[in-house]
Amino acid sequence: MSSESKRLKAGVVGAGVFGGFHASKYVGHARTEFMGVFDPSPAAANALVEQHGGKTYDTLEALIADCDVITVACPAVHHFAAAAAALASGKHVLVEKPIASTVEEARELVSLASSHGCVLQVGHQERFVFQAMGLLSVPETPKKIVARRMGPASERNLDVSVTLDLMVHDLDLAIALAGAAVTSVEGEVDEGRHGSPDIAKAVLTFENGCVAELISSRVHHERDRKMHVEYENGTLDIDFIAKTFENTTPYELNAGFADTPTARDSLGANVDAFIASVLDGAPVVVPGIAGLRALDAARAIDGERHYGA
Repeated sequence: MSSESKRLKAGVVGAGVFGGFHASKYVGHARTEFMGVFDPSPAAANALVEQHGGKTYDTLEALIADCDVITVACPAVHHFAAAAAALASGKHVLVEKPIASTVEEARELVSLASSHGCVLQVGHQERFVFQAMGLLSVPETPKKIVARRMGPASERNLDVSVTLDLMVHDLDLAIALAGAAVTSVEGEVDEGRHGSPDIAKAVLTFENGCVAELISSRVHHERDRKMHVEYENGTLDIDFIAKTFENTTPYELNAGFADTPTARDSLGANVDAFIASVLDGAPVVVPGIAGLRALDAARAIDGERHYGA
């Protein structure tokens, strides 16, 4: 069977909001067959299956056995166990961000993917927005990146620090734009509401001299997600919520990027890219090593000095 006609059997670990998003993408994709979901809560799994079809699996192992590809969309503290089990079984994995809870776990996932010849892709959806803008093709390294990613209080994702919940997006984007290794990380976090930081500030210095200044909060009064990028020849100011930018550089970026399918549905674009990597051998847009590097920086901000992944 050619790759054009083959349909991947796809399953989802986690029946929360993002599990539902991923299930819907697999259901609607011409190249996948949605098999079902595993979640420790049978009620949550049944609710997802009632909406999207497939079946509720009693165990993670049973889901993995029936599938070619697995999306891991459970709470971050369980990402490693689910992704590692799938990869060890030779199944391709799309894991939501963060790739894992610890740097050691992330390194193990990257190693498992390599040793078993599997695709490991991480759910850093903002990469696809940059792709739609044309920003990742700019032939110049930024001198400075300033980003803020703020949101109102929510009860979601309180099992991890704000660095892994919100800031990890901008960490991944800054590392991608800088195109060089992180040489130092200075971080500051608050105590948080439930033992995990809600506010984080960080300064990253890269091997090529680029500096990134980041701030994130999940107890802000409103959503505010912006990035300022300074080049030798101009600046770029991006509003992620409005999906607009102001560009004084000589580089032609796509001002209408918000209307492209990739930017309108970056999660769908991530799933499409994952499927293309598995079936067609397309380059992995956000490989496991990228997730590891973003996690490494996030953990350094939280006080664990591991950077250098």
